[in-house]
This record gives sequence, C-alpha cells and structure tokens, in this order.
Amino acid sequence: MSEPTTTAGSGQLRTLAVRITEDLRAQLDIVAQLTGRSATEEIRLALEHWIEKTKADPVILKKAEAVRAEIERKAQTERAAIAAIFGGDEEKKAGEKPAANAPQPGTRRGKAASE
Repeated sequence: MSEPTTTAGSGQLRTLAVRITEDLRAQLDIVAQLTGRSATEEIRLALEHWIEKTKADPVILKKAEAVRAEIERKAQTERAAIAAIFGGDEEKKAGEKPAANAPQPGTRRGKAASE
C-alpha cells in the first residue's frame, strides 16, 4: 500500500482497497468518464454522501447515543479506578502533609534519617 498523503485543508488521505464486481467497476468507470472525475474521486464523493445520509438516519442517531452513553459509563468507571489507585483528587493531596509515621523519601521502613 502507498504512504498516506496530505492535502491542503482536508487532512491526511489514506488508501482503502475495496473489492467490487466487474459490472459495478464498469459503471463506476462510465460515471467517472461522464463527470470528468477519476474513479477514486467518484468513490470518495459517494462515501461522503453516504456518510452524510447515515448521520441523519434516526435509527443510527439512536444507536450512536447508546454508544456514547456506554463510552461515558466506561470513562466514569476508569476515572473511579484511577482515583481509587492514586487516592482521588490530586489538588487535595498536594495540600496535605504526610502522617507522622508515614515513610519519608530517602528513609527505610519509615525510620527517620537521623535514627
């Protein structure tokens, strides 16, 4: 496959291999010839049109909202896991002083450096 290329204003282009029937390819070539565009450009335009149509489909919108809600639930679970591991609010931790019997940096097993 070829390397991704960049075009002005539209981001990086990536290659996509698609298998189609000979009949569909013949139709694509005729449409491209009639419009004066390449077969690649016709495919890209068709995909953009299809995606825009799909984005307006109420069934797809409902499914997308369910997926978004699931992503939020997972993110919330992961945030809670991180808080449980690291003790939660980092700003709160920055203002706290360590407990008197807590191990200090550079010491062994909680013994003060002077002991």
